[in-house]
Amino acid sequence: MSRNRMIALGIAAVVHVLIGYLFITGLAVNAIKIALNKIEAVNVKEEAPPPDEPPPPPPKEMEIPPYVPPPEVSIQSESAPTITTQTTISQPEPPRYVAPAPPAPPAPPSVAPTAATAKGRGNVFSDDDFPDASRRAEEAGVTRVSYTIDETGKVSECTVTQSSGFARLDDATCKIIMRRFRFNPATRDGRPVAERKTQPVRGQLKN
Repeated sequence: MSRNRMIALGIAAVVHVLIGYLFITGLAVNAIKIALNKIEAVNVKEEAPPPDEPPPPPPKEMEIPPYVPPPEVSIQSESAPTITTQTTISQPEPPRYVAPAPPAPPAPPSVAPTAATAKGRGNVFSDDDFPDASRRAEEAGVTRVSYTIDETGKVSECTVTQSSGFARLDDATCKIIMRRFRFNPATRDGRPVAERKTQPVRGQLKN
């Protein structure tokens, strides 16, 4: 500890001891009384309030100009055009008479198709139609042929569908049919059409 600090502590201790002694001996009470007797009452003069500020002057009156009425303005109003409306009630048209449509013409009657028929008596074979060579060789048999009858009733084409076994008989059969046979042509819807026929022809010598 420093020296200055030790001195300060010593002084503080002495002061405390003196104060304690004074309280004990009543010196402190006497000292307080003496201090109170020395207090004198002093009248303190209050300062006067500052004077009131003078009121502001009254405002000046404003001069109001005399009232001047506005000029009269005359506005000419245009009269609105008169709109006239006319309500027309349309009368319904009288009913018109419409003649009924004529009935459709009847459909033509359907014509049943017909087959070709032999014309005359030439559509047959006789002994004279038998080839001489076949007669001498005693050839005989049945030849089946198919031929076409055109719109005119003539035979336009002939083929052997089943041979008799002898070529001379087969060829003679188709040649005779195309040269000599005549028909009434077949019809369809009333019109002549071509038709194909199949026919067996027997080649045989008679005693």
